[in-house]
Amino acid sequence: MGNALKIRPDGALDLVSLGALVNRLDPGVVPFHKATQCSIHVSGGEFNVAANLADCFGMKTGVATAMVDYPIGALIAERVKAMGVKPFYKHFKHNGVNGPNMATVYSDRGQGVRAPVVFYNRSNEAGAQLKPGDFNWDEIFAGGVRWFHSGGIFAALSETTGEVIIEEMKAAKKAGAVVSFDLNFREKLWNIWGGQQKAVETVSRIVQNVDVIVGNEEDLQKGLGIPGPKVAAKSKLDPEVFFGMIDSVVSKFPQVKCVATTLREVHSTNWHDWAAVAWLDGKSYMSPTCRLDILDRVGGGDGFASGFFYGLMTGEDPEEAVKLGWAHGALLTTFPGDTTMATVDQVRAFAKGGSARIQR
Repeated sequence: MGNALKIRPDGALDLVSLGALVNRLDPGVVPFHKATQCSIHVSGGEFNVAANLADCFGMKTGVATAMVDYPIGALIAERVKAMGVKPFYKHFKHNGVNGPNMATVYSDRGQGVRAPVVFYNRSNEAGAQLKPGDFNWDEIFAGGVRWFHSGGIFAALSETTGEVIIEEMKAAKKAGAVVSFDLNFREKLWNIWGGQQKAVETVSRIVQNVDVIVGNEEDLQKGLGIPGPKVAAKSKLDPEVFFGMIDSVVSKFPQVKCVATTLREVHSTNWHDWAAVAWLDGKSYMSPTCRLDILDRVGGGDGFASGFFYGLMTGEDPEEAVKLGWAHGALLTTFPGDTTMATVDQVRAFAKGGSARIQR
C-alpha cells in the first residue's frame, strides 16, 4: 500500500472481528404490533463486516464472539458457517429458563412516510458477559491476521466488553494487523449502564489503539466528545462538515490514519440519496452520489465498511476503495437482511457507474 496503514500482504486470516451476534426478527413492512410472521436475519455490526468480506469478496475472515448452546445459538451458528466466517466462540450454557441468551433485535422496515422502527431484547445477553481472558488471542492470531475490526455497539453492552476490545486490539497490533473501529453510537445501549459520559470515556480509551475510524459527525461528537462543526451543512450530503472535524479527531488521537463514513439524505423510508467519504493520510476522498430505492436499510453502513476495507486490503487506491465501499453499501440495501447477497462483479460494475438495466 502507498499509505501509512501498512497493511500486511498476507496472513492466515484477512480480517478478524469482535462483537456480539444477534438474531433480528423482521416482519417486513408490517408494523411489529400487527405482525403475524417474521423473517429471521442473523446479524451483529462487527460480524456483518466479516460476513460481507467472506461471502461477497472471497476473503478469509473470522469472528470472536459469545455463543449460547441452545437452539437459537445453533440457528445463528449455522448462518455464521454459511457465510464462510471462521468462528472463535466463548461458549455459554443456557439454563433452560432465562439464559444466558443470544440477543434479539426487533425491527419493521416502514414504508414511504412511515419510518423504520428498531428495538431490542438484550436481557441477560451472553455477549455482554464477555470479559478479558475469555479468548486466546495468541492462538487466534497465530497464523497472522491483516486487519482487526470491532465497534461501538459491542462496546456499549457492558462494563467489560470495552475492556475485551482493548485487550484484542493490543494483541492485533502485536500481530501486525491494521485496527479499525466503527463508532456506531447507540444511545439506548449506553443509557442502560453509563450514559454519554461513560461512552466518551470508554470509546476514547478504545480509539487510542485504532488506525481506522468509521463514523459520521454525530458519532464523532457523541462517541468521542469531539466538538461539533463550526459551520452548518448545506445538506446531509455536504462532506465539508465531516472533513471539518478531522483536525479535532487527529489532534485528540494522533495515531489515527483514516476516518470514513457514509452520507445519506433521507427523502422517505425507501428513497435516499447516498454517498461516502474518507480522509486518509491527510487527503480527502468522496464517492459519487446515487439514489437508493431501498428494500431494507439495515446493514448498509457495514456494507460500506467491508467494501472499503476490501479495496484497501487488495491494493486499490483510496478513491477506488471508497467507491467500492459505497457501491457495496448501496447494493446491500436492495437485499433483505443485514448481510450481503451481492457478488464482487456486481460491486465493481456499480462502482464504475453500472446501471440497473437488465443483464441478459
